Amino acid sequence: MTPFELSPYADPAAALFVVGGTLVALLIRTPLSDLSRGVRAIGALGRAPFSAEPCLTQVAALARIAQRHGVVRLDRSRIADPDTAAAIAAIVDGAGPDVVETLVRHRIDARAERHLAAADLWSALAELAPALGMVGTLVGLVRMFMAMSDPAAIGQAMAVALLSTLYGAVLAALVGMPVAGRLRRLARIEAFERARLIAPLVALARREQPYLREAAA
Repeated sequence: MTPFELSPYADPAAALFVVGGTLVALLIRTPLSDLSRGVRAIGALGRAPFSAEPCLTQVAALARIAQRHGVVRLDRSRIADPDTAAAIAAIVDGAGPDVVETLVRHRIDARAERHLAAADLWSALAELAPALGMVGTLVGLVRMFMAMSDPAAIGQAMAVALLSTLYGAVLAALVGMPVAGRLRRLARIEAFERARLIAPLVALARREQPYLREAAA
């Protein structure tokens, strides 16, 4: 056996027990919406952390447009960020600074909750996989003790017992915990960056509210 040969560590029965059991437990434990969100979140692992700088630059530009041409002109602006777009739409509709601040904070909190729900899926995998690995180990040991008169069966049962523990540990240490940690870090960064949008948007709403009142009068 060469140092890099992996075939001795492959056992379909142990893999099916650990992986399949973990997936079943996740399906029972996690709502389908959070399950789907957690799987889709894998695509975010390779992306750079969110930065509010492009949004802040656009808000500053929108403030200049509102100052020169009126806040109604902002309704024609194309805004890619949904939180910024929702706040600007509220300002155009006459929302005051308190309403805008509440709106933006709520959207930030809701987004953070969705991100954390995705991370929780992978944390759950890290918790469940070792437990299913231990269950597989116990099943393998039971099979081993029931086949003490057959040396070949003893070896196969022992392989299931040991490899179940190995698969559970690998799933937890190399998949579940790293993915959950990365997603939580990205969520914290995005929540912090998006909080930077509150002050300029509230300032814009405060500045434009008197003009909107005059126009309504």
